Amino acid sequence: MAKKYHLFEVYGIELEYMLVNKNTFKVAPQVDELLTKKAGKISSDIDNGDIAWSNELVAHVVELKTNGPTSNIDDLASKFHANVLEMDALLSDLQLKLLGSAAHPLMNPDLDTQLWKHSYNEVYALYNTIFNCKGHGWSNVQSTHLNLPFNDDKEFEKLHAAIRIILPLLPGICASSPILEGEITGFMDTRLEFYKTNQKEIPDLTGMVIPERVFSKLDYHASIFEPIKRAIRPYDKNKILDHHFLNSRGAIARFDRSAIEIRLMDIQECPMADVAICALVIEILKAIIDKQFCTLQAQKIWTKQELFLILDEGIKNGENSIIGNIPYLKLFGLNKVSTMNDVWKHLYKKVRSQIHKNHQESIELILEEGTLSTRLLKAIGNDISEAHIIEVYQKLQSCLIKNKMFQP
Repeated sequence: MAKKYHLFEVYGIELEYMLVNKNTFKVAPQVDELLTKKAGKISSDIDNGDIAWSNELVAHVVELKTNGPTSNIDDLASKFHANVLEMDALLSDLQLKLLGSAAHPLMNPDLDTQLWKHSYNEVYALYNTIFNCKGHGWSNVQSTHLNLPFNDDKEFEKLHAAIRIILPLLPGICASSPILEGEITGFMDTRLEFYKTNQKEIPDLTGMVIPERVFSKLDYHASIFEPIKRAIRPYDKNKILDHHFLNSRGAIARFDRSAIEIRLMDIQECPMADVAICALVIEILKAIIDKQFCTLQAQKIWTKQELFLILDEGIKNGENSIIGNIPYLKLFGLNKVSTMNDVWKHLYKKVRSQIHKNHQESIELILEEGTLSTRLLKAIGNDISEAHIIEVYQKLQSCLIKNKMFQP
């Protein structure tokens, strides 16, 4: 059993990047070659000091993550960036580069998807049998995961309650997937639009994305894990799938490591942006748990259906999404119809003094100039030719290497 920590004592952050071919800009299912170059043999997990590298379900996505829990995120962006540069150097001979943002803008998942075929692949193969992992919701999704610890049921209750009410707002600061297969999709967060339904064959796995109103380990098992286990049984004859991994809500309780993992954040253009957003979310959650805005009881009464409606609007319209639900806004001390951007600006103002100056500039740029989706669409303009899309996304690649925010 993993060591238990108290609320906000440590953090875990995971960043997913895609590999693309320098010449064709197509996704490159060659993460195994990258990991082999680094480790000297095929390996699915590499310990690289403070940061670890690992594979994902599909063979063109690589993950960088904090190597175990860390108590300090103020210098994490530079640590992630150093690993990005190391990867970039290893990829150079292979004519490959890393790319940030939550979806490749030109990928055809039916033609371009290859699953990871090494360790753990029996799990991936079973997923593929059940769900057909060639869809965008499986093979063209890069996210940032934020893991936050709890020590006991009392802490779990507070953390789960706070996370549930903030989940609907995340597309309003994190959306980075406005283009798929060369088309502007009409959704600022197309990754999450697919996330809602990519496990429709077994609806119990994702639920309504927003987790149920459960605030103890016992209730969580009864309301979420037991239905998942029942639903998967006919498909998983050899019992190789774990209920912790099968749970695909927007935030999942990992009782095996006493943490909640937030999964609704589209990855940004560079670690500086991702870590800044994580820092902001952490400080807002601290303020909510500290009852600076509302009571715990007020947080707990919200149903998944009510919260999902706000999330769904955010998936479509990002930071310009209009929230007319005044009781929801009152949770954060607002009492008039507001855009998601208004809510984030209000929350940032409340916690700004708690956020390290390393992160303030990045957050302020997003709040003033829009989510990465908004900035990408501005850069694309009316020219959605393949050549122009590639040109814009190559600028994104450059942002990743320089650890700089994208500006159209």
